[in-house]
Amino acid sequence: MKNNIVLNFLVFAKKVEQGATQQELIIEASKLGFDKIEVRREYFKNLEQELPSIKKTAIDLDIEIFYSVPEGIFVKEKLNPNLKTHLEEAKRMGASHIKWNIGDYTSGLSLEKLKEFSNSSLIELNIENDQTESAGSISAILEFMKDVRKEEISIGFVYDLGNWRFVEENEIEAAKKLGDFVRFIHMKDITYLDGKPQTVGLGQGEINWQEALKTLPSGLPIAIEYPTFSDQEILEAKSTLQEM
Repeated sequence: MKNNIVLNFLVFAKKVEQGATQQELIIEASKLGFDKIEVRREYFKNLEQELPSIKKTAIDLDIEIFYSVPEGIFVKEKLNPNLKTHLEEAKRMGASHIKWNIGDYTSGLSLEKLKEFSNSSLIELNIENDQTESAGSISAILEFMKDVRKEEISIGFVYDLGNWRFVEENEIEAAKKLGDFVRFIHMKDITYLDGKPQTVGLGQGEINWQEALKTLPSGLPIAIEYPTFSDQEILEAKSTLQEM
């Protein structure tokens, strides 16, 4: 996995709160030895100004960009009208991947417009399991992925290791049932406080993340995706994943 580790900018949540831009965070990531990063749409302070600066910095440092958008592909059971805008943003900053969640999808909805949209894209399109029953359960993701595959729509799946616990499901079962669709993996561990799941760093919780990775397809990009408190914590997570 040496060349497949992605740094999701959730690791820099504290720096973002203190005013850091994502263009600055790309430089930080490069200094830590990463050549793949994941930009988060909710972290933009001035999107129009930041997109070109992110692209330039990424080109200068030879960084590959993944783009995380916290919206659903379907809104009120209709294709999200913002998808084209998100895709254009991804193109403007030179991203190679973009992801959403499935949103308000239910089997039987027309996928014709989604097929047209996906077929016109040169960027890899993915969806992720979030922390809701409607868009983060095994059954909801499996239903959507089977439907898009049946329609020959080019959309893959981002398997978020920790999010299964937020919908009271098992990450190993999810890996077995959904592994065939997975293109990208998000890593975080989970512990419980007063019976509620809390995100923590790898090895600090109770998820058997090594077993999950062994169950999933090998050779995929893997993102470190949880708030961290130091560069050392990021480097330790990177080293741990590289040893797998």
